Amino acid sequence: MANELPQDMTSREAPAIAWRATVMTLFPEMFPGSLGQSLAGKALEDGIWEIDTVDIREFAEDKHQTVDDTPFGGGAGMVMRADVIDAALQSVSDLEGRSVIYLTPRGQPLDQARVKELASAEGVVLLCGRYEGVDDRVIDAWHMEEISLGDFVLSGGEPAALTLIDACVRLLPGVMGSECSPEEESFEGGLLEYPHFTRPRIWEDREVPEVLLSGHHENVRAWRQAEAEKITAERRPDLWQKYATKDNPSSSKH
Repeated sequence: MANELPQDMTSREAPAIAWRATVMTLFPEMFPGSLGQSLAGKALEDGIWEIDTVDIREFAEDKHQTVDDTPFGGGAGMVMRADVIDAALQSVSDLEGRSVIYLTPRGQPLDQARVKELASAEGVVLLCGRYEGVDDRVIDAWHMEEISLGDFVLSGGEPAALTLIDACVRLLPGVMGSECSPEEESFEGGLLEYPHFTRPRIWEDREVPEVLLSGHHENVRAWRQAEAEKITAERRPDLWQKYATKDNPSSSKH
């Protein structure tokens, strides 16, 4: 990079092969976006990961660069064309070792387990849909994995792509640093994360739980475990059910 990095950043060595994200989109200017900031941005400068975009519109063959058309069978909206997306995918190099993913509300929900798998691979190729979606034939032809961020609809796949990439990048070696422990975060071990507190000790007549001031590490660990279980049972009964069916003795009290 042209800009010199601080000493604590240059001390991190980039991997021999950087984790690579390729984003296929009609709006390449949306990237890297927020991924160019904070930890992900520093890791990008350090060469720990790379991002490139493919402008789908460049692969349209008509003078108007048409990438969509009306749906067979009728209905509202437009559908992105299979031939245009296929041509765009054909231009992507180094597909081996990388999942080709279509971001769509009908996909399998993204979870931390899948994020770990993607982060441990060589990278991802992400297709960002627009309009009413993508012609199913190109999804089948390329054996795309369909992934959803949740039960809601976005204007396009770009925000979802930014989120998925961020989730993966933060798990890459050298990104978060030794002071961060992903093992204690939400979804690790099947639970949501326990509450956090910092100074001041008393704020607006609200005190920090006394156990966190005790210096007794085992009591602190037990309190955090109990709080994580309580929060998960209250807020995410679906996660709690999975956790409770495992060999977790403390789960029986909820």
